[in-house]
Amino acid sequence: MPPPAPGSNGDPVAERWASLPEDLIRLVSWRVLAGDLLDYIRFRSVCGSWRSATASPRGTGVVDPRFHPRRWMMLPEGHGLHPGHPHLRGYIRFLNLDTGKLVRAHLPLFSDHRVVDSVDGLLVLLRDQDSAVRLVHPFTGDIAELPPLATVLSQLGILLDSVPAPHRIKRLAESICASVSFSNGAMIVMLALHEVYHIAFATTLDQQWTLSSWNYQLGSPAPVSFQGKLYLACYVLFCGVIEIFQIDPPVKDEVGSGCVLHPPKLIATVPDGNLIMTVHLVECDSEILVLGYKDMTRSQIAVFKLTDLIMQRCIPITSIGGNTLFITERGISVAPSALPTHMEDNVVCLEPEEDNLVQYHLISSTWSPASDDCSLFGPAPGPCSLIHLIYSCCIRNR
Repeated sequence: MPPPAPGSNGDPVAERWASLPEDLIRLVSWRVLAGDLLDYIRFRSVCGSWRSATASPRGTGVVDPRFHPRRWMMLPEGHGLHPGHPHLRGYIRFLNLDTGKLVRAHLPLFSDHRVVDSVDGLLVLLRDQDSAVRLVHPFTGDIAELPPLATVLSQLGILLDSVPAPHRIKRLAESICASVSFSNGAMIVMLALHEVYHIAFATTLDQQWTLSSWNYQLGSPAPVSFQGKLYLACYVLFCGVIEIFQIDPPVKDEVGSGCVLHPPKLIATVPDGNLIMTVHLVECDSEILVLGYKDMTRSQIAVFKLTDLIMQRCIPITSIGGNTLFITERGISVAPSALPTHMEDNVVCLEPEEDNLVQYHLISSTWSPASDDCSLFGPAPGPCSLIHLIYSCCIRNR
């Protein structure tokens, strides 16, 4: 009689599951991974045969994009408990924006690192002692080492001369948008340095960041990362047109001695009369949405698909798959199952007069409070509900 399959403990039913063909196990595992990384990790833990037949995310969590925790967001603790606070004992909470699941991960790096951005669920950290940029997978602990951010300072010329030298790295780090792409097995990271409107790029093999020879439009909103590229919206003065630009990852130059980062390319326009600045770009259900107020009354919000605008179809949509969009300095899309109250096809933003969160229902074109009357900026500022916690993640200095 053959020995029982690993992990079956002699149970006939468990043994049949554990002895499934390896190609079938791998097929099912990739289907599970397409849903959520943590479900894939749980799938591998069922038994030894399932674990041995499937690829481990540990060790490749950063360099293999299949294992990126895309819909997981680091969630503030509130109550002044910043990441790295001694009372948290090295643990950080993460929220799944599709399911609402909460998990805690042990990340002791926060004792001497700060978060400057998140891309595809990976944390972009800045080490305090030397400004080294590190890409960290929160669930596998994998780290990709990148050059110190200080290596761009000598390339900035006079752009930060008004900032005292000891504070220049901190100023740059306050507004960064990162993107990650892969080419021929190499990982390329772009950092949109919104303080100076330039892009820096590097790989894990580089000793320093390379700064773009060009800058993007001054005064435009911070770029948005999507599928390894950066996107930004710019307002054309005096004609009311909104232009959408795409920044592709750097490519090998013609002589093969290095990489070159081409300037932003215009991919779409929003004709006059459809949106006013500020325009927001938000990733939602694997595509980019373009949204903002329709006119100066700020009584209505219009949402467009970037794919429609590229095809020169300027048709607003009223359904966003039941999701809720949180918009301010950056945008976040949250599925209805992740929110504590019934919220579908809404846009949550700050009511400028009262400093309270309000929601705009796209289908009915109506406004209502997004939660209770607590304020992010009042006498006792700070998040006091999940809605406020998520919204505070859209504000970089919070």
